[in-house]
Amino acid sequence: MGEKKCDTIPLINPSPSSSTQGTASKLQTIGNIIVSIVGTGVLGLPFAFRVAGWLAGSIVITGLATFYCMLLLIQCREKLASEEELKETTTYGDLGCRCMGKPGGCLTEFLIFISQCGGSVAYLVFIGQNLASLFKLHGLTIASYIFLLVPIEIALSWIRSLSAFAPFSIFADVCNLLAMAFVVKEDVQQAGGGNFSFRDRKAFTDNLGRLPFAGGMAVYCFEGFGMTLALEQSMRERRTFPKVLAMSFTWITLVYILFGIFGYMVYGDETKYIITLNLPRDWTAIAVQIGLCLGLVFTFPIMVHPVSEIVEGKLKKNIWFEKLRNNDAEESTIRLEKLGIYMGSAVLVIVLAVLASFVPGFGVFVSLVGSSVCALISFVLPASFHITLLGSSLSLWQKALDALVFLCGLLFAAYGTYNTIIGF
Repeated sequence: MGEKKCDTIPLINPSPSSSTQGTASKLQTIGNIIVSIVGTGVLGLPFAFRVAGWLAGSIVITGLATFYCMLLLIQCREKLASEEELKETTTYGDLGCRCMGKPGGCLTEFLIFISQCGGSVAYLVFIGQNLASLFKLHGLTIASYIFLLVPIEIALSWIRSLSAFAPFSIFADVCNLLAMAFVVKEDVQQAGGGNFSFRDRKAFTDNLGRLPFAGGMAVYCFEGFGMTLALEQSMRERRTFPKVLAMSFTWITLVYILFGIFGYMVYGDETKYIITLNLPRDWTAIAVQIGLCLGLVFTFPIMVHPVSEIVEGKLKKNIWFEKLRNNDAEESTIRLEKLGIYMGSAVLVIVLAVLASFVPGFGVFVSLVGSSVCALISFVLPASFHITLLGSSLSLWQKALDALVFLCGLLFAAYGTYNTIIGF
């Protein structure tokens, strides 16, 4: 199979190259998987359980399909490596390019680009809704709080070193855990006081058309799919990655299900899009919400960084920039390039803030992103790559399984997107 030349801009650049041995231990890889997958979407899970029912939600949230498709990506990379076509570390976009040519690479990069934009908008919506619930100032809407963040986020987006934001990312994760702990505490207290009965909470929704909405939120909660190859390549013992991934997914899924059930059991039909909006107005809960918002304010640049890289790459290929390099002195060219890049980052943040101001609710938007681009990235593309690269060596049942994942992924993306837009 001849090598296909690709010039797409990688969204995710793993640190170790394919020719370099990874350094991460099993424990470190588990931590990296958790950080890559678990995000703000988890705080919308109780609402998904309210929509679907506690038993249906538990079934929908299972990450088995996502886990299977992650393994398909690893098999695709190994197939290319065995044919000596994979000379350098592969990104998801590179894999799409090698499987389906330049159009496949561009499609893959475009979908990841849109998903990163969606995640960035979700961050702004989450912060805006929480701040609006905490500080109910006259005349200030959720959109107002979002636009108040714009100057801060623009300044932060100009910091090029992502390592500077790592402590804030950890801080946001800690606040996530604290918010989850508060919900569990409320559940135990209300159960002890006899304030609700398990029978009052429905196991299955009366409207099956709402299940795709919960499914979209579930897919979004397993975000970070594009990091699969980077995570595998970072391991010291790559052959153990499937086992480590299975262990991580098992624990993440268990936590997701328990948290979703706990949240729904506590608040029932009063469960809101973001569970933190249901928390009592005491100083500890307020401190957790403020801490969570601060953590996300400083981790927003991490989410938007891959998008900024794409914008920066396109700007550098612009004819205007090319003319500057040819006509101007080197020092002035560098200054103008930096100015253009900074302006591009500023415009990007403003555009994302404008989009966030029109979002009706965190849960609706998360479900839309999960049902559309995340479903295509997580199910449709891996199945199509796998059957394209390894089709001749696959058994009949493996081909049938890939075809099933591909078709179900497409149907889910189409109907889930339609259902989210029309139904909510």
